[in-house]
Amino acid sequence: MTDTKPFCVVLFDSTSEALLAEKLFKKADIPHKVIPVPRHLSSDCGVCIRFFTSDKESVRETLDGRVDIRDICSID
Repeated sequence: MTDTKPFCVVLFDSTSEALLAEKLFKKADIPHKVIPVPRHLSSDCGVCIRFFTSDKESVRETLDGRVDIRDICSID
């Protein structure tokens, strides 16, 4: 099933994990933006990383075993 939402976000338990993930995204040339967590999503950390849904598999591979994530969610 293909996700029709244009963006996803990665949620983290801490800001340090979000910053580490941002470094990994930059190194992997994955377009992204650090944003506040949308109100309808919950997270212990106040920031998340938004990326294009089409990059979801690359994001998973980049973070796997390197950064603990809480969830990856689709957003409008």
